[in-house]
Amino acid sequence: MKQSIVYVALVVREYDEAIEFYTKKLHFTLIEDTYQPEQDKRWVVVAPPGSSETKLLLARASKPKQKSFIGNQTGGRVFLFLNSDDFWRDYNEMVSLGIKFVRKPKVESYGTVAVFEDLYGNLWDLVELKKKEK
Repeated sequence: MKQSIVYVALVVREYDEAIEFYTKKLHFTLIEDTYQPEQDKRWVVVAPPGSSETKLLLARASKPKQKSFIGNQTGGRVFLFLNSDDFWRDYNEMVSLGIKFVRKPKVESYGTVAVFEDLYGNLWDLVELKKKEK
């Protein structure tokens, strides 16, 4: 049997501002943006460059309870992990684009990591994992 996580839903305030952030600041690819008239919402999917498995579904909050979780979907814990093939390239570019890092880069046993906030305050790890020795 083979299974995989295809989408992770991220609650956002507005589709267009989220698309702008993820495509312009993180260089994600906009995979799909389809209006669904029966539900008056959009199916918006983005993915990091080169990613083929897991994608983000940008889901606009439609109820007050959902709105209260924008930017805090996991109670302040790091929520998503963006793996990079060149940590310092991506870190420096993200800083130059105004992305706020809340924890400075650090070398850990598993790789180099720093924590940043997305446009809503969700916490992400930018990480370059160490290559496994064979």
